Amino acid sequence: MIIHGVEMRGVALDDAAALTDVIVRNRASMAPYEPHRAEEFYTEAGQRDRIEGLLEEREGGRMLPYVLVEHASGAVVGSINLGSIVHGPLASGGVGYWVDQAWHGKGLATAALEEVCRIAREDVGLHRVEAGTLVDNLASQRVLAKVGFTQYGLAPRYLHIAGAWRDHRLFQRLLHDDPPAP
Repeated sequence: MIIHGVEMRGVALDDAAALTDVIVRNRASMAPYEPHRAEEFYTEAGQRDRIEGLLEEREGGRMLPYVLVEHASGAVVGSINLGSIVHGPLASGGVGYWVDQAWHGKGLATAALEEVCRIAREDVGLHRVEAGTLVDNLASQRVLAKVGFTQYGLAPRYLHIAGAWRDHRLFQRLLHDDPPAP
């Protein structure tokens, strides 16, 4: 899928260098929304290890990890993952995403999230997709609202982010009401 000159495709080991570049470039702007990371995370070797873990999760059917790649330059400009995939009566997954600050406000996160919801419904057969944001992450909450997510709760001290246990707003999008596959 190509949107706004950006392709959303499955992450690959070859993406380690490009991911390192964009993560290091956005480190300061992402810091208020991220857990503490070891310095290794900000290296190509660290990204390669992380990608290997994502690919293992994909092989196990628990995650669909994607990168957003600018078509003209080949630069990674974001990431979106459908994880915590559970089938059966829950038929649910969780989504997480980020976009290079140079791409903020251009509709890229919204388009990628809409595509992941389509994949979750049509290809994976999920009933719902959920997401959590820091209470003050209004930009991400706007993206979720544009794609049809609704808030269903508040999780006090949910994740340790930027050095403190932080409250999160919980959102979901119901994709369909068909019974789960047997």
